[in-house]
Amino acid sequence: MTHRSDLPGTAESYWMATTEHPSFPPLDGHTTADVVVIGAGMAGLSTAWELAAAGRSVVVLEADRVAAGVSGYTTAKLTAAHGLVYDRLRRTRGAEGAALYARSQQAGVERVEAVAAALGIACDFERTTAFTFTTDPERRAEYEAEAGAAAEAGLDAALVHRTELPFPVEAAVGVGQQAQFHPRRYLLGLVAGLRARGGAVYERTRVTGLSEGDPCRVTTETGMTVTARDVVVATHFPVFDRALLFARMSPRRELVVAAPLAAKAAPEHMYITDEGGKRSVRTAPLDDGRRLLIVTGEDFTPGTGDARERFGRLDAWMHRHFPAAGPTAYHWAAQDNDVSDGVPLVGPFHAGAKHVYVATGFGGWGMSGGAMAGQLLSALITGGEPGWAGLYDPRRIRSTLREGAALLSQQAEVARHFVGDRFTAGHADRAEDIAPGTGAVVRAGGRHHAVYRDEDGRTHTVSARCTHLGCLVAFNRAEKSWECPCHGSRFGVDGQVLQGPAVRPLPPAE
Repeated sequence: MTHRSDLPGTAESYWMATTEHPSFPPLDGHTTADVVVIGAGMAGLSTAWELAAAGRSVVVLEADRVAAGVSGYTTAKLTAAHGLVYDRLRRTRGAEGAALYARSQQAGVERVEAVAAALGIACDFERTTAFTFTTDPERRAEYEAEAGAAAEAGLDAALVHRTELPFPVEAAVGVGQQAQFHPRRYLLGLVAGLRARGGAVYERTRVTGLSEGDPCRVTTETGMTVTARDVVVATHFPVFDRALLFARMSPRRELVVAAPLAAKAAPEHMYITDEGGKRSVRTAPLDDGRRLLIVTGEDFTPGTGDARERFGRLDAWMHRHFPAAGPTAYHWAAQDNDVSDGVPLVGPFHAGAKHVYVATGFGGWGMSGGAMAGQLLSALITGGEPGWAGLYDPRRIRSTLREGAALLSQQAEVARHFVGDRFTAGHADRAEDIAPGTGAVVRAGGRHHAVYRDEDGRTHTVSARCTHLGCLVAFNRAEKSWECPCHGSRFGVDGQVLQGPAVRPLPPAE
């Protein structure tokens, strides 16, 4: 639902605001299928479509609304150019590993174009070049190495020192034959194609249980079950902890602002830099002939810092560097999960899994990654094995010092929040001290309570312990939500789950 706030523009993603919102029923009885897919985002729906196209019967279960989670709030770049990734992969996985990554991610780009054409989906698919740039002269060698590694991996990559951006860059790695699109229009088209092939889609159906076997059984919070030979967990952050994947991933939230721009003043290509808290730039066509400038950045861990201040910085950057842009029309936020070794986890859920698969950890590149995951998981389930299956296998064991350091750093951060947040400032002494429209954690009777005071002065109190693993939540003023800094679960002010891995709401408290 769109709404106004004191931040610039409408507090909704452009993709959500410019599409219909078809509704699908919740699962209200027991059912069976060849495959049940949990999660109706890019990875889940791509997998469901590929399986249906291969002749399998498929049931899709979505806890909220179809294509309304992370995939409805993405920047929607469809590319194999994932920042400075190929030089790192060449060093950690070898030249062959880097080549497999490039080939599989580019296959995701090509697959979206092919499926959109086959199903007649009008999703503003546009071919373009993706640039990763720096303004720092001291990083020139780093970008030269990346351009060489990306070209060696098989991509149409080259190093340039000038771009169309309205400010100078020191160096940029350009990768041709990439794309941008309207993700929600594409995904709703996939849903229509899936249902036309007999697939079933259920919304407002939160999965809380999984029994592995032959067949497997998935249980929802209302007690309904789906019995299937194979299960795909595509819930962004896995809602089941049995594989302990949460120990290998860290959540990251980033902000988006968008403003209209005359077509002649709009960049033709896509751009990204990791400098200044990250800045990503692309445009999308508007009905009136103009373009929508979409700028993403200000990465932060959920539940930390002031998102309102970050929105202000991002908005100021956009208008300072693109002064021809009009007033901000939309602002929103997206969430991603980074894997300690930098490669998504797609394949068998854990070492003993025979019929349960997972797709997660796309690190901000879930559009090409989700399409790739659909092809990979469909092949594994139907008896094939793409050449890049081993690269993404969640069961992989990596022991390099680089990956070990990243994993230890992630878990140290979780431990810091788990213990330290119980004693930090930022909590309120009393509920009466909380200003209208804000929230804070209040300690009373030996317990931590998450207290939100609405604009009318009424308080809404729930437990401050995340129902995933017990970390304390913190209030996000910009989005009026409770967020867990440990693994990224998000809750409404009433405690209801907005985003996993938590599957249970924060219980009411006094």
